[in-house]
Amino acid sequence: LNQMIVNLKSTTEKNSEQDWLKTNLAKFSRMMQGQKDLEAVSKLIMSELTPLVSAHHGAFYIMEDDNNTPVLKLIASYAYKERKHLGNRFYLGEGLVGQAALEKKPILLTNVPDDYIRISSGLGEAPPRNVIVLPVLFEGEVKAVIELASFLPFSQIHQLFLDQLAETVGVVINMIAANMRTAELLEQSQSLTLELQSQSEELRKQQE
Repeated sequence: LNQMIVNLKSTTEKNSEQDWLKTNLAKFSRMMQGQKDLEAVSKLIMSELTPLVSAHHGAFYIMEDDNNTPVLKLIASYAYKERKHLGNRFYLGEGLVGQAALEKKPILLTNVPDDYIRISSGLGEAPPRNVIVLPVLFEGEVKAVIELASFLPFSQIHQLFLDQLAETVGVVINMIAANMRTAELLEQSQSLTLELQSQSEELRKQQE
């Protein structure tokens, strides 16, 4: 009987975790739909995601091109405090953020050193004990990196959720970036058309 109760409890917990996973993945998909700005969607993800997985600090780095060199730039954060001797940009392989991007795999740290990050509040500050650094990929290409820090260990269901969410975020970021690029090209095209029309008008006047 005891074994049946244990089995039933385990099954109930698993079902509950699966429900939590599906519900929150669907919630984030709805939330990100129709977003047109990378900074806005990054801030939205940080504000909703960080407390959801019991984290107390979050940073979202977007992949940019710096003179043909990929660089991860801080674009949104949650309870973020600047760290000594560390900038807000990371090249591939630089720091945990750059290393996760280079390897294209999540990095999970437990028993984090006291001087790595300090989580601050009005009452004081303390180091987190767990950090997860998550690369966001689209078709094998790194689009962003999410860093989360917590006083508590990240549960298996939280890690599974973050892995699956990263795929969705990758699709959304790629779509927004493509739309922004298309809008930029359209604007350039319209500007060029107006310029050509102006030159054509000027030429016609000169001929007259």
